[in-house]
Amino acid sequence: MVIAEKILKTGGLAGITAGQSAICTVGLMGQGLNYRGFGIEDLAASCTFEEVAYLLIYGHLPNVSELAAYQQQLCQLRHLPVALQQCLQAIPKNAHPMDVLRTGCSFLGTLEQETSEHNQFVIADRLMALFPAMLTYWYQFHQTGNDLDTAVTDLSLGAMFLHCLLGREPSALEAEAIRLSLILYAEHEFNASTFSARVTAATQTDFYSAICAAIGTLRGNLHGGANEAAMDLLEKFTSPEAAELGLLSMLANKVLVMGFGHRVYTTHDPRSDIIKPYAKALAIATGKESLYLVAERIEHVMMREKKLFPNVDFYSAIVYHCLGIPTAMFTPVFVMSRISGWAAHVIEQRANNKLIRPASDYIGPDPQVFVCLQDR
Repeated sequence: MVIAEKILKTGGLAGITAGQSAICTVGLMGQGLNYRGFGIEDLAASCTFEEVAYLLIYGHLPNVSELAAYQQQLCQLRHLPVALQQCLQAIPKNAHPMDVLRTGCSFLGTLEQETSEHNQFVIADRLMALFPAMLTYWYQFHQTGNDLDTAVTDLSLGAMFLHCLLGREPSALEAEAIRLSLILYAEHEFNASTFSARVTAATQTDFYSAICAAIGTLRGNLHGGANEAAMDLLEKFTSPEAAELGLLSMLANKVLVMGFGHRVYTTHDPRSDIIKPYAKALAIATGKESLYLVAERIEHVMMREKKLFPNVDFYSAIVYHCLGIPTAMFTPVFVMSRISGWAAHVIEQRANNKLIRPASDYIGPDPQVFVCLQDR
C-alpha cells in the first residue's frame, strides 16, 4: 500500500526500486556516477571508451592484452554485410537517424540470429562495432552517393565514426572529445531506455529485440533528444545579452528549457563538469566561441532564476556541433555509447531473470450492469 501510494504521488515510478543491479550507481546522496564501482571522473581521465565498454559488458577492467585483443576484435567487426548495406540504402534520406539504427539493428538480427555460438556477448560487441558504421554508411550514401567503406582500421570507435562522417581523420582534440563523450553516456542505471531493454529481455526474447526496444524508447523526446533541443536553443541567440533576454522571456512564459536539471542528481551533473572544458576548447578551435559564451550565459541565468544546473546534454550539444555532427545525429551518438550499458543490463537481467509485470491501480468506472445491444 505504501509503495502504491508513492507511485500515485510521484508518477512514472520515480523513486520506486524496480530491481537490483551491480552495473551502475547514479546520484547516490544526490551526486556521483560510478560504473561497477569506478568513479566516472577516473574512467574519463584515464580510459578509452573500449575499456569502459569492456568493463560494463564483461564485468572488469581489461588488462593490456585483453584490451588489445578487444580493440582488434571491434575493428574486425566493423564491416557491414552486403544485405545490411542494401537495407540501409532503402531507408529514405529523410528518415530520422534513430529509425535508421532501430531498423538496422532489427535487420541484422535476421542475418546474424542469436544462437549458442553467436551469443549475447558476440552480439553486444557486433552492435557496438556496427552502430557507427550503420549510421555513417546510410548518411554518406544519401548525402554524397558514396558507397562508404566503414571498415576503417587502427582507429578507436569514436575516431572511426568521425572519420567516416567527416571524410578525414579527426584531430587529437576531436578524437579526445568524442572519446570522453562516449564514456560519459555509456551507462546510467535504470533510465527509461535501459529499463525498457530489461523489461523486454525479461520475456526471454532475443537480444536484438531488447536493444530495439531501448532504441525506440530513447527515440522519445522526454528521454532522448535533450542535446538536440539544447542545440536548437543555443542557435536562437547571437550574443550572451540576447540569450539572457530570450531566456527570461521563455521562463516568464513557462517554456521548458531543455538541458537543465536532472531527475536523480540534485546538486550537479558530474558528466557536465567533465565535458564543459571540451565544449570551450572546441568552440575556440572552430571559431565558434560566441556559441560557448551564449551557453555560459544561459547556464548563469538558469542557476540564478531557477537554481537549475546544466546536465550532460547541454554542453555535449556544443561538442557535437563543433565536431561537425549533424544535430539529428546527436541522439544516435548516444546510442553508439549506450549500447554498452544496454548490453550489460540485458546480460544481467538474463542471468537472474524474472518476468517484469507490475500491477496498476484501477481508476475506471465501478462494476456496471451489461445491457444487450437491442435494449440500449
